[in-house]
Amino acid sequence: MQNWLIWVILAIVVFAAISIYNSLIGKKNQVENAEASIDVMLKKRFDLIPNMVESVKAYMAHESTLLNELTALRTKAQSGGLDGEQKVALDKQMNATMSRFQIAVENYPDLKASENFTLLQRTINEVEEQISAARRAFNAAVTDLNNAIEMFPSNLFASRMNLKQRALFEIPQEEKQNVNLGKLFGG
Repeated sequence: MQNWLIWVILAIVVFAAISIYNSLIGKKNQVENAEASIDVMLKKRFDLIPNMVESVKAYMAHESTLLNELTALRTKAQSGGLDGEQKVALDKQMNATMSRFQIAVENYPDLKASENFTLLQRTINEVEEQISAARRAFNAAVTDLNNAIEMFPSNLFASRMNLKQRALFEIPQEEKQNVNLGKLFGG
Protein backbone atom coordinates (compact mmCIF):
# COMPACT_ATOMS: atom_id res chain seq x y z
CA MET A 1 0.00 0.00 0.00
CA GLN A 2 2.81 2.41 0.84
CA ASN A 3 4.57 1.73 -2.47
CA TRP A 4 1.40 2.55 -4.32
CA LEU A 5 1.10 5.90 -2.49
CA ILE A 6 4.72 6.78 -3.29
CA TRP A 7 4.13 6.03 -6.98
CA VAL A 8 1.00 8.22 -7.03
CA ILE A 9 2.83 11.12 -5.38
CA LEU A 10 5.78 10.69 -7.75
CA ALA A 11 3.43 10.63 -10.74
CA ILE A 12 1.74 13.84 -9.55
CA VAL A 13 5.10 15.58 -9.11
CA VAL A 14 6.28 14.47 -12.57
CA PHE A 15 2.99 15.56 -14.14
CA ALA A 16 3.23 18.97 -12.42
CA ALA A 17 6.85 19.41 -13.58
CA ILE A 18 5.96 18.52 -17.16
CA SER A 19 2.97 20.86 -17.04
CA ILE A 20 5.05 23.79 -15.75
CA TYR A 21 7.81 23.14 -18.28
CA ASN A 22 5.35 22.99 -21.17
CA SER A 23 3.60 26.11 -19.95
CA LEU A 24 6.88 28.04 -19.91
CA ILE A 25 7.76 26.84 -23.40
CA GLY A 26 4.30 27.88 -24.61
CA LYS A 27 4.67 31.35 -23.08
CA LYS A 28 8.14 31.78 -24.61
CA ASN A 29 6.77 30.78 -28.01
CA GLN A 30 3.83 33.19 -27.64
CA VAL A 31 6.29 36.04 -27.08
CA GLU A 32 8.28 35.00 -30.15
CA ASN A 33 5.08 34.77 -32.20
CA ALA A 34 3.92 38.21 -31.03
CA GLU A 35 7.34 39.64 -31.84
CA ALA A 36 7.17 38.11 -35.31
CA SER A 37 3.72 39.69 -35.78
CA ILE A 38 5.23 43.08 -35.01
CA ASP A 39 7.99 42.35 -37.53
CA VAL A 40 5.37 41.58 -40.18
CA MET A 41 3.53 44.84 -39.48
CA LEU A 42 6.76 46.84 -39.47
CA LYS A 43 7.74 45.25 -42.79
CA LYS A 44 4.37 46.29 -44.16
CA ARG A 45 5.00 49.82 -42.89
CA PHE A 46 8.50 49.90 -44.37
CA ASP A 47 7.18 48.66 -47.71
CA LEU A 48 4.77 51.61 -47.77
CA ILE A 49 7.54 54.16 -47.28
CA PRO A 50 8.86 54.14 -50.88
CA ASN A 51 5.32 54.68 -52.17
CA MET A 52 4.80 57.47 -49.69
CA VAL A 53 8.11 59.09 -50.61
CA GLU A 54 7.30 58.98 -54.32
CA SER A 55 3.81 60.35 -53.75
CA VAL A 56 5.01 63.40 -51.89
CA LYS A 57 8.41 64.04 -53.46
CA ALA A 58 7.14 66.64 -55.89
CA TYR A 59 5.28 68.53 -53.17
CA MET A 60 7.98 68.35 -50.54
CA ALA A 61 11.22 69.03 -52.35
CA HIS A 62 12.59 71.07 -49.46
CA GLU A 63 11.66 68.35 -46.97
CA SER A 64 14.18 65.95 -48.47
CA THR A 65 15.96 65.49 -45.12
CA LEU A 66 12.81 64.01 -43.61
CA LEU A 67 12.22 61.78 -46.63
CA ASN A 68 15.84 60.62 -46.54
CA GLU A 69 15.50 59.82 -42.84
CA LEU A 70 12.41 57.69 -43.51
CA THR A 71 14.26 55.84 -46.25
CA ALA A 72 17.32 55.31 -44.02
CA LEU A 73 15.19 53.89 -41.21
CA ARG A 74 13.49 51.55 -43.65
CA THR A 75 16.85 50.35 -44.96
CA LYS A 76 18.13 49.79 -41.41
CA ALA A 77 15.02 47.77 -40.53
CA GLN A 78 15.35 45.59 -43.62
CA SER A 79 19.04 44.92 -43.06
CA GLY A 80 18.06 42.29 -40.47
CA GLY A 81 20.11 41.09 -37.55
CA LEU A 82 18.35 43.36 -35.07
CA ASP A 83 17.59 42.00 -31.62
CA GLY A 84 14.41 42.78 -29.70
CA GLU A 85 15.80 45.90 -28.00
CA GLN A 86 17.14 47.29 -31.29
CA LYS A 87 13.75 46.70 -32.93
CA VAL A 88 12.05 48.62 -30.13
CA ALA A 89 14.49 51.53 -30.54
CA LEU A 90 14.08 51.54 -34.33
CA ASP A 91 10.31 51.46 -33.96
CA LYS A 92 10.46 54.50 -31.66
CA GLN A 93 12.62 56.35 -34.20
CA MET A 94 10.18 55.47 -36.97
CA ASN A 95 7.19 56.68 -34.92
CA ALA A 96 8.89 60.02 -34.27
CA THR A 97 9.83 60.44 -37.93
CA MET A 98 6.34 59.47 -39.11
CA SER A 99 4.87 62.07 -36.73
CA ARG A 100 7.16 64.75 -38.14
CA PHE A 101 6.18 63.63 -41.65
CA GLN A 102 2.46 63.94 -40.87
CA ILE A 103 3.02 67.46 -39.51
CA ALA A 104 5.01 68.41 -42.62
CA VAL A 105 2.18 67.15 -44.84
CA GLU A 106 -0.18 69.63 -43.16
CA ASN A 107 1.72 72.42 -44.98
CA TYR A 108 0.72 71.06 -48.42
CA PRO A 109 -3.04 71.45 -49.07
CA ASP A 110 -2.70 70.24 -52.68
CA LEU A 111 -1.04 67.07 -51.45
CA LYS A 112 -3.78 66.41 -48.91
CA ALA A 113 -6.38 66.83 -51.66
CA SER A 114 -4.67 64.28 -53.89
CA GLU A 115 -6.72 61.07 -54.15
CA ASN A 116 -3.59 58.93 -54.19
CA PHE A 117 -2.22 60.58 -51.11
CA THR A 118 -5.55 60.29 -49.29
CA LEU A 119 -5.61 56.56 -50.02
CA LEU A 120 -1.99 56.25 -48.94
CA GLN A 121 -2.71 58.14 -45.72
CA ARG A 122 -5.64 55.83 -44.92
CA THR A 123 -3.44 52.81 -45.59
CA ILE A 124 -0.74 54.17 -43.31
CA ASN A 125 -3.31 54.78 -40.56
CA GLU A 126 -4.57 51.21 -40.93
CA VAL A 127 -1.04 49.82 -40.74
CA GLU A 128 -0.31 51.95 -37.67
CA GLU A 129 -3.43 50.55 -35.99
CA GLN A 130 -2.31 47.01 -36.85
CA ILE A 131 1.14 47.73 -35.43
CA SER A 132 -0.48 49.09 -32.28
CA ALA A 133 -2.57 45.92 -31.93
CA ALA A 134 0.51 43.76 -32.50
CA ARG A 135 2.36 45.71 -29.79
CA ARG A 136 -0.51 45.16 -27.36
CA ALA A 137 -0.46 41.42 -28.10
CA PHE A 138 3.32 41.39 -27.66
CA ASN A 139 3.10 43.22 -24.32
CA ALA A 140 0.41 40.80 -23.11
CA ALA A 141 2.55 37.79 -24.07
CA VAL A 142 5.66 39.32 -22.49
CA THR A 143 3.78 40.11 -19.29
CA ASP A 144 2.50 36.53 -19.14
CA LEU A 145 6.02 35.15 -19.66
CA ASN A 146 7.59 37.59 -17.18
CA ASN A 147 4.98 36.63 -14.56
CA ALA A 148 5.74 32.94 -15.07
CA ILE A 149 9.48 33.61 -14.81
CA GLU A 150 8.99 35.37 -11.47
CA MET A 151 6.24 33.27 -9.85
CA PHE A 152 6.76 30.14 -7.80
CA PRO A 153 7.11 27.27 -8.71
CA SER A 154 7.60 28.06 -12.40
CA ASN A 155 10.51 30.38 -11.51
CA LEU A 156 12.50 27.31 -10.47
CA PHE A 157 12.10 25.85 -13.95
CA ALA A 158 12.58 29.19 -15.71
CA SER A 159 15.98 29.71 -14.10
CA ARG A 160 17.07 26.22 -15.13
CA MET A 161 15.77 26.83 -18.65
CA ASN A 162 17.76 30.09 -18.70
CA LEU A 163 14.64 32.13 -19.48
CA LYS A 164 15.09 35.86 -18.91
CA GLN A 165 12.52 38.59 -18.55
CA ARG A 166 11.71 40.48 -21.74
CA ALA A 167 11.21 44.22 -22.18
CA LEU A 168 7.80 45.62 -23.04
CA PHE A 169 7.15 48.02 -25.89
CA GLU A 170 6.79 51.40 -24.23
CA ILE A 171 5.81 54.80 -25.55
CA PRO A 172 8.52 57.48 -25.26
CA GLN A 173 7.73 60.19 -22.69
CA GLU A 174 7.32 62.93 -25.33
CA GLU A 175 4.59 60.91 -27.05
CA LYS A 176 2.62 60.67 -23.79
CA GLN A 177 1.97 64.42 -23.72
CA ASN A 178 -1.47 65.76 -24.63
CA VAL A 179 -1.80 66.95 -28.22
CA ASN A 180 -2.00 70.73 -28.47
CA LEU A 181 -4.69 71.11 -31.15
CA GLY A 182 -4.41 74.88 -31.08
CA LYS A 183 -0.77 74.64 -32.04
CA LEU A 184 -1.51 72.09 -34.76
CA PHE A 185 -4.18 74.35 -36.27
CA GLY A 186 -1.98 77.44 -36.07
CA GLY A 187 -3.76 78.97 -33.08
